[in-house]
Amino acid sequence: MKHTISALASNRPGVLADMALMFKRHNLNIRSLAAGETENPDISRIVISLDGDSEEMERLTRELAAMDVVIQVDDLARREFVDRELLMVKVRMDRESLSQLMQIFEVFRASVVGMGQESITVEMAGDQERVEGLIKLLKPFGIKSLCRSGMIALKRGDD
Repeated sequence: MKHTISALASNRPGVLADMALMFKRHNLNIRSLAAGETENPDISRIVISLDGDSEEMERLTRELAAMDVVIQVDDLARREFVDRELLMVKVRMDRESLSQLMQIFEVFRASVVGMGQESITVEMAGDQERVEGLIKLLKPFGIKSLCRSGMIALKRGDD
């Protein structure tokens, strides 16, 4: 089962490395990871997407919460949350495909950020399903390079 862990932690060197070691000890593969400062520059939010059973996730979140640098841990799989991911992708293009590509970009609200003679680079922010959808439609054109930011997420509502 897919889980999304959101942790607030002290913004200092080594925190992410210590967390990664914990995932390794639990033999869990990280599918996506994003980390950055919050509204308080002394605190970082770390959002990790991974697969695992609920029992394993409970053990992991308890161990993360016990770390002295961790302030709060939430398994967002048990709650409603809003997620976004940034995608940048460079796609092959020619005169014949440009119009079709532009229509796809418009539907996905992707913005052109660069253009060459034989390729076009776009960026798009959206949930993981939307990002996967755009990638799937662009594959037949020939993806030259692709970069994804990793998912960021927050709980919905007033919590």
